Amino acid sequence: MQAKLSVVALSVAAALAMTACGKKEEPKPAAAPAAPAAPAAKPAVVVKLGHVAPMTGPQAHLGKDNENGARLAVEELNAKGLEIGGAKVTFELLGEDDQADPKQGSIVAQKLVDAKVNGVIGHLNSGTTIPASKLYSDAGIPQISGSATNPKYTQQGFKTAFRVMANDVQQGKALGEFAAKQGVKTVAIVDDRTAYGQGLADEFRKAAEAAGIKIVATEYTNDKATDFKAILTKIKSTKPDLVFFGGMDAQGGPMVKQMKELGVKAKFLGGDGVCTPEFMKLGGDASEGNFCSLPGMPLEKLAKGPEFKDKFNKKFGAEIQLYAPYVYDAVMVMADSMKRADSVDPAKYLSAVGQTKYDGVTALVEFDEFGDLKGGAISMYQFKGGKLEYVLTLGGPAAEAPAAAPAAAPAAAPEKK
Repeated sequence: MQAKLSVVALSVAAALAMTACGKKEEPKPAAAPAAPAAPAAKPAVVVKLGHVAPMTGPQAHLGKDNENGARLAVEELNAKGLEIGGAKVTFELLGEDDQADPKQGSIVAQKLVDAKVNGVIGHLNSGTTIPASKLYSDAGIPQISGSATNPKYTQQGFKTAFRVMANDVQQGKALGEFAAKQGVKTVAIVDDRTAYGQGLADEFRKAAEAAGIKIVATEYTNDKATDFKAILTKIKSTKPDLVFFGGMDAQGGPMVKQMKELGVKAKFLGGDGVCTPEFMKLGGDASEGNFCSLPGMPLEKLAKGPEFKDKFNKKFGAEIQLYAPYVYDAVMVMADSMKRADSVDPAKYLSAVGQTKYDGVTALVEFDEFGDLKGGAISMYQFKGGKLEYVLTLGGPAAEAPAAAPAAAPAAAPEKK
């Protein structure tokens, strides 16, 4: 029986072997080629922009105005989801308070340098901007100011220093020319001894004297004072047609009010530092009929001006005080330079800042070899009915004919910072 089973088993094995030999083996399908690996996305980059202005003290309203302009720009940039250097970027504003004090300005500038910011917007005041600019230059960090107007800022030879508004040489000249056109024969000059106030007053003096106006008094104060009766009493005795003030609204408002109280018949003229709603608030009725200047053209006369004003008012529930549109443009110019250079590295995008041609809210921004705005215009305004009323523009490519100036009253010619 066992032999039979063995024979059967052998027969089955042989049959299976023959079947296997007769069957052709099917080739295995070739494996599909592996898809190329997608390049790893670069991690998002945070671009740190420093912003410096006085956020406390008598100029805090201007500092907040500047910061709001910067924050609006940063918010809009982040909403666009920009990519620079192959990575998505997010802009972050690092705000610092320099209290309008040069020493504090240098302290916060060093703080921003240590934080390795990609760029700096500011400072507001020339007196803080100038010393801080040395620190930024040494660190190779681009700096764009939307408000510091003293010429020295861009005349130090620093490749990192730029500004998006006219400087005080341009503004002082326009103010002197305006006074002459108004028939002013004699003027008393007061400045607050800051880099802005003194610088603007000096430039005004040059232009006024060149136009044949006699300087009958020169007085000084500071950017913290509020009582000007002593110097105004001296000025009153010289009977000037005009009092020119180089300084900010926190001093200009009380000064014009005290001029009226003391019976000083002269008109008042100031630069951009007093061309604000706060000046009218502090000066009250005494502000009426006086004059001031602002770099650039009025927002309502600019293509993007009304839209910016509307956005700003809705966002912050406040009127623009002074420099917010310029600071907004400063941020946008810096971001535009990074995009053109395809880098947020200060060393790589710095050269692109100097090659800027940016259609901003306040102007077509282009810089000269010093970092100053090319062709900066200066506009004159009059305080009327609690508002700033545009008079005319002097200088710049968009200058208008000065025929629009109102006639001066026969009794008395009309007249950073």
